[in-house]
Amino acid sequence: MADMPGGDAAGGDGSAAGLCEPIDSIRPPLVRLTVNLAPRAVEALDSACVRTKDTKTDTVNRALVVYSVMLEIIERSGGRLTLQTRDGNTETVFLLI
Repeated sequence: MADMPGGDAAGGDGSAAGLCEPIDSIRPPLVRLTVNLAPRAVEALDSACVRTKDTKTDTVNRALVVYSVMLEIIERSGGRLTLQTRDGNTETVFLLI
């Protein structure tokens, strides 16, 4: 299809035949946050980034989601979490906050 005036060949309006939505309608806007980390937290962040090869932003985002899940577990089960390892052993962790 040839380029049309006022748009492109795909959809004439800059979208791929009208199938693409603006990014703002797909996910909420990002929030910029400045934090002061204690030395122990910096070490934990750096270690996690090295181990996962994720960025600091991705690591902090994931950590906050995990923290939220941990709070839910504490509220629901009194902080008791039982994990099963790959070899079938179980380990119980008590979460204190």
